[in-house]
Amino acid sequence: MTTSTLTLPDGRVLEYVEGGDPAGVPTLVHHGTPGGPVLDPGWESSAREHGLRLVLAARPGYAGSTRHPGRCVADVVADTVALADHLGVDRFVTWGWSGGGPHALACAALLPGRVVAAATLAGVAPYDAEGLDFMEGMGEGNIEEFGLALSGEEALRPLAQEQGAAMADVTPAELAEAMAPHLTPVDAAEITGPGTIGATLAAQTRTGFASGVDGWVDDDLMFTRPWGCNLDGIRVPVLLLQGRQDAMVPFGHGQWLARQLDGVVDARLTEEDGHLTLVTRRLPEVFGWLRGRWDAVTG
Repeated sequence: MTTSTLTLPDGRVLEYVEGGDPAGVPTLVHHGTPGGPVLDPGWESSAREHGLRLVLAARPGYAGSTRHPGRCVADVVADTVALADHLGVDRFVTWGWSGGGPHALACAALLPGRVVAAATLAGVAPYDAEGLDFMEGMGEGNIEEFGLALSGEEALRPLAQEQGAAMADVTPAELAEAMAPHLTPVDAAEITGPGTIGATLAAQTRTGFASGVDGWVDDDLMFTRPWGCNLDGIRVPVLLLQGRQDAMVPFGHGQWLARQLDGVVDARLTEEDGHLTLVTRRLPEVFGWLRGRWDAVTG
């Protein structure tokens, strides 16, 4: 995994990492909330097996990426275009997990000439989605967090600073304890189990909070506002994964998105998956699907 920075047209800095197959299919990755530019070793190994080149950028305010106050989900598109142009990439596939899911969908909606296919794993639905109770089924930690976000930055920031400080130098076991109000037993077991996701999440939070918690604060505020793009306009294939054992992004979000994306979506809604199992157990499935869509279009 290599780390680089790019100066964007508006003068902001974007930090990103690359991994997987350097000569593979360009695959732009959108991290979760909170998060940072760290690729799990298992993701890289699977990406190499499927011939994918992973490029993960830190959203504004995370790690070394300059803050962009007041951003909306669709603002990721301009940054993604700048990064793809910088890399010499014309067309690409994209995927996002959790808070990264909406950003992958925004790219699919607004860049149909460049995005070949997109995948969203446990992706958040719009707060103003008709027929969706955004917080129904969330763990108590997320309910508190988004309740404060609805009251604005002044109300939210103290919580983010307190929790960010607690996670600044956290171990996987400590992370599982800190995230307990957000986790189902299925996901708690993933963090403390024999895999690498606990260490990766700990590294993502340490890296993501290197310059403070602005990215986390802005993500939460952003998810309570309109996205700035219309999902009805998506015409490229979308893979959607959501598990019922998820207390961070409830099952209803996946169901709503599946209905909204009818006609382009391959929706895989499972009873057994949680939030974390989608990246610990199902990512090879996602990578295989993305590679298949790429091959079908590019020959």
